[in-house]
Amino acid sequence: MQVRNDILFHSLHADGLLMLANCWDAGSARIAQAAGARALATSSAAVAWSHGFADGSTLPRALLMASVEGILRASALPLTVDAEDGYSDDPAQAAALAGELIDAGVVGINIEDGAGTPALLADKIGAIRALADARGVKLFINARTDVYLRGVEPGARVEETIRRAALYQEAGASGLFVPAMVAEDDIAAVIKATRLPLNVMVRDGVPPLARLLQLGVRRLSAGSAISEATFGCIDALTRQFLDSGTVNQAGFPRMGYGALNSLMG
Repeated sequence: MQVRNDILFHSLHADGLLMLANCWDAGSARIAQAAGARALATSSAAVAWSHGFADGSTLPRALLMASVEGILRASALPLTVDAEDGYSDDPAQAAALAGELIDAGVVGINIEDGAGTPALLADKIGAIRALADARGVKLFINARTDVYLRGVEPGARVEETIRRAALYQEAGASGLFVPAMVAEDDIAAVIKATRLPLNVMVRDGVPPLARLLQLGVRRLSAGSAISEATFGCIDALTRQFLDSGTVNQAGFPRMGYGALNSLMG
């Protein structure tokens, strides 16, 4: 009997390290799947940039949903979506967005405290959990806290992260995402203090994979890094073409027309 994707996605956090090479459209999702990804995740920044919008809840919801639907058309892997702040300060509206994503076939979301208060994110998580439970979906709610990204006093970061983790777990979160936390001691302290699977993000200073496993990290996200590299290649090659009339991909890996056409077919 086939395991439901929502249950499968939860199980991928139970042991080992889930690697999420964040995608932004159907094509990047197919590449991730072909490369061996066990699940898919979007990056809010990458999705926004692919549509010509800045990151930060500026992307129209219709375009977010179009990207999600494209990814789900291209791949049957479990998909978690970066919902930023839920696109609203109203927990009911954040839950309504989660409902749209659930209806589309999404099995996980990231939702962040960002510039808002921890209490507000807890309210959003509670509303989303209630909606998902009512629909019989075991939605993986990955609570992202921006304690490190927002520059909280260094000496208080671990304590504040642990405090928020407890609040978000009580509200119904399934996991904890702490981008920009890279120090081993900080990672170990947070893991010891919470039962939520810990998600960290690729960043200079992040311990190597073997060490992350030893520490007990359960999820590693690429974030916007792959998209940044992709757009960097586009920028460099576009400028080269406009300057010289040539496209010399030396230094940039190239899949080739045939390989790409076969993959997308």
